[in-house]
Amino acid sequence: MVQAVRGRVLTPEQEIGDGVVCWEGERLTFVGAAEQAPTDVAAHLDPAPDQLVLPGLVDVHNHGGGGVSIPAVESGAEAMGAVLEHRRHGTTRMLASLVTASPEVLLARTAVLAELAESGEIEGIHSEGPFLASARCGAQDPAFLSDGDPALVRRMAAAARGHLRTMTVAPEVPGADEVLAALLEAGVLPSIGHTDASAADTRAAVERIVGRLAGTGRRATVTHLFNGMRPLHHREPGPIPVVLAAARRGEVVLELIGDGVHLDPELVRDIVATAGAENVALVTDAMAAAGMADGDYVLGSLDVQVADGVARLVHGGSIAGGTAHLIDVVRLTVAGGVPLVDAVRAASLTPAGVLAGTAEAPVGALRAGYRADVLITDADLQVRRVVRDGAEVRQG
Repeated sequence: MVQAVRGRVLTPEQEIGDGVVCWEGERLTFVGAAEQAPTDVAAHLDPAPDQLVLPGLVDVHNHGGGGVSIPAVESGAEAMGAVLEHRRHGTTRMLASLVTASPEVLLARTAVLAELAESGEIEGIHSEGPFLASARCGAQDPAFLSDGDPALVRRMAAAARGHLRTMTVAPEVPGADEVLAALLEAGVLPSIGHTDASAADTRAAVERIVGRLAGTGRRATVTHLFNGMRPLHHREPGPIPVVLAAARRGEVVLELIGDGVHLDPELVRDIVATAGAENVALVTDAMAAAGMADGDYVLGSLDVQVADGVARLVHGGSIAGGTAHLIDVVRLTVAGGVPLVDAVRAASLTPAGVLAGTAEAPVGALRAGYRADVLITDADLQVRRVVRDGAEVRQG
């Protein structure tokens, strides 16, 4: 049976002021102006100018929510608490992100999340570490940081059974070259981050990664640009200008945590204007407190306190992940001056490119033939309905 919704429809290219989206089963069958929609559908849909119709959102950096910390889960059922918290708020596809931990813990958590990926509930696994710079470790436990170990990469890839999608690596860590090679050999995308690297070291890593990925249609990412990264200085530029230039060339995708805590919304606006929405992925970096009240939480092995919606380490005070849903990030990004079409693209189609090949049909856009992942909101981007694979996502 064909299902349909009418409203202001957001495609990657434009907003259709009076549009219709149709789906049958798990696939979208029509996306376009209401006047061009199948007559048997359009006749039963009243205009809805106060309603936005978006693609389901895609989050490629997410450590939890709903009180569940993904780096601590011991079963797929437990992890689903976090997945459903974000799904109910419009994130229909996501990677489950780990944090730096001992090899034993990383392998155990990877195996648990691989089962969730095999069941189609998540799109794969992102490992943030453990090959990171201690000077920029942020909320990563420094006790478990290590030099590059390609053997551990291969063990994690095996435990993931093909579902390890990305891994954050600091390119200046000893052994990083071997880790990057092992990741690419295993089909895992490197993500440059938590780094104190010089511009030269960053450029060498980017060139090496881009060269290896040439012709594949895949792109490496940059883990939460600016956060956990050597700041830009005009005499010691560090990694930021290098990855910005690479993104503008379309060689890498920049993660931005546009939650108003990690980055100023005006900076998000300027980065999107500089690099283009097709090269920016809005992310949450969410932790267990997403969707929850202020209080005490844990991220990996570290204690976190959330006050006024901001998560910080109890010891040291570093920001310890986000507490927003991705739709909140989109809303704030639009309020900061990013055009709605661009903000939605940066939270859907661009990050979906990081997941290329993980789904039976494309995701991340309202296009005929794509998965029927649809997010319906009011004009203020407050969630009304969520559809995933053509099925209604239950609220509450």
